[in-house]
Amino acid sequence: MEVKILEDQKDKLVIELSNQTIAELIRVYLNQDSSVELAAWKRENPARPVIFEIKTKGKSAKKALDDAVKAVEKEANKCLNEFKKAK
Repeated sequence: MEVKILEDQKDKLVIELSNQTIAELIRVYLNQDSSVELAAWKRENPARPVIFEIKTKGKSAKKALDDAVKAVEKEANKCLNEFKKAK
């Protein structure tokens, strides 16, 4: 998956993602973080990439994104282990 940083400030991060599903998953996890004031994405056209914006207060936007990605990875690994046990 391609990720391109469009704007990088301490409390604001705007990135371009090639995958809408991943954008929505990360948005859900970011909105669980109390330091995140805004986590939203938009896509003007299905042929264009997703533009994702994160605004924070008290934590850098990059740190909030990193924390959300780690939480997604942890949950995915937990699900994978449960599937392996069910075999």
